[in-house]
Amino acid sequence: MNTAHHLTRRKTLAALGGAALVSGMPAFLPRANAQGLTKVSFQTGWLAQAEHGGMYQAATTGIYKEHGLEVEIRPGGPQVNTVQLFMAGSSDFAEADGFRAFAYAKDKLPAVAVAAFFQKDPRVLMSHPGTGSDTLAGLKGKPLFVATTGRQTYWLWLKAKYGLTDDQLKPYAFSLAPWLVDKQSTVQGYLTSEPFNARKSGVEPVVHLLADQGFDNYASVAMATPKMVKEQPELVQRFVDATAKGWKSYLNGDPAPGNALIKKHNPQMGDDVIAYAIGAMRQYGIVETPEAQAAGGIGAMSAVRWQRFYDAMVAAGALAPGLDVKSAYTMQFVGGKRTA
Repeated sequence: MNTAHHLTRRKTLAALGGAALVSGMPAFLPRANAQGLTKVSFQTGWLAQAEHGGMYQAATTGIYKEHGLEVEIRPGGPQVNTVQLFMAGSSDFAEADGFRAFAYAKDKLPAVAVAAFFQKDPRVLMSHPGTGSDTLAGLKGKPLFVATTGRQTYWLWLKAKYGLTDDQLKPYAFSLAPWLVDKQSTVQGYLTSEPFNARKSGVEPVVHLLADQGFDNYASVAMATPKMVKEQPELVQRFVDATAKGWKSYLNGDPAPGNALIKKHNPQMGDDVIAYAIGAMRQYGIVETPEAQAAGGIGAMSAVRWQRFYDAMVAAGALAPGLDVKSAYTMQFVGGKRTA
């Protein structure tokens, strides 16, 4: 899954030569194709996978086309800096999460969240069974494998809420091997992948979904530029609505069309991994929750929740106080009742 790239405005300007941000004009502009469809692009944070299934489903089943769109899904990866690409104007929309949306706003970068397709952040901590690690509080004093990015975000929240300490931390190199050896240890992961790999290795893990413990971060957040939101709101609305319908179809209908396109973009993605990820998203309500349905359906956001998460991150020392939280998002495209 995607990792957070935090760039200050100065660093971003330097990396991009300043032109795109100074002019305020993106290098890539929506345009019509020969069929009269508006061509737009979406930059994901990682390689093609089931966690992007709603978009691939919408692209291959004609849902985007029904909304007058031709959407190019641009996969990310370990060497892809989504923030730099989006700020350079190379895509119309980009994937982020709530924490990164706050980082954009803090650095006064031209980006705003327009929809949150994952109501729950799929980050997990994964422990061994029968070791007294059945709760997050039970992890006190035990080794935890956490990557650098996690130490700057959810780890600070865990410390504040559960009294965990930095001396428990172990470096995480995105391999389960050290965790498999040390039965007392816990490792970070994503609900849709690491538990699957643990079971393949013969361990039935204890899975702590941080979202179910109060880590209220939105994920799979679609970011757009304020310029697009202001000048082409109807286009943004069509993209949000069509993507929501794509997720509805992917999780509640036949996901085979979307899966075929995922595997075309990422041939190493196996059917078993995809099936597991879909099942996990369904079981844990990653995309569809009662809260989302009450607020307008798939992709919905809540101003109360944005503020609550920001306040929690400030209290944990993960974010600085004083940010205008409303500058990070707009409710313009997800506030009304929709069919998805």
